[in-house]
Amino acid sequence: MKHMKMILAAVLGLMMSTAAKADVPVPVDQLPAAIKTFVQQHFPENTLVYAEQDWNSYECRLNNGTKVEFDKKGEWKKVDCEMMTVVPAAIIPAPIKEYVSASFADSPIIKIEKERYGYKVELANDLELMFNKQGAFMGMDD
Repeated sequence: MKHMKMILAAVLGLMMSTAAKADVPVPVDQLPAAIKTFVQQHFPENTLVYAEQDWNSYECRLNNGTKVEFDKKGEWKKVDCEMMTVVPAAIIPAPIKEYVSASFADSPIIKIEKERYGYKVELANDLELMFNKQGAFMGMDD
């Protein structure tokens, strides 16, 4: 019987921790001000239509299909324009913009993601490029 109680407690604990990490819809009007400001500033023609929150981030969708992921402080982590538009130039570090425009002038950036090592960008031609935190080109990702 003692073992059953321990097993039951462990299962309940696991279920509760999993539920706490699950994505929960958030009304757009209840998003942090930093997220709303970011969208208004960088996507003035678009509006937030859906948002969800997990234990450490927000994932938002705009009316044009763009997905933007933010950390819990409201700073962007990933912008994915899904081939519909291009990533706003203002959020792309200057060295990355310069490298892409010089090396891939016909392929704009459609996705940018902050990574532990720096940045990962996806171009309209499906190439994925990696840059360090200073924006120096590191290589291509397959």
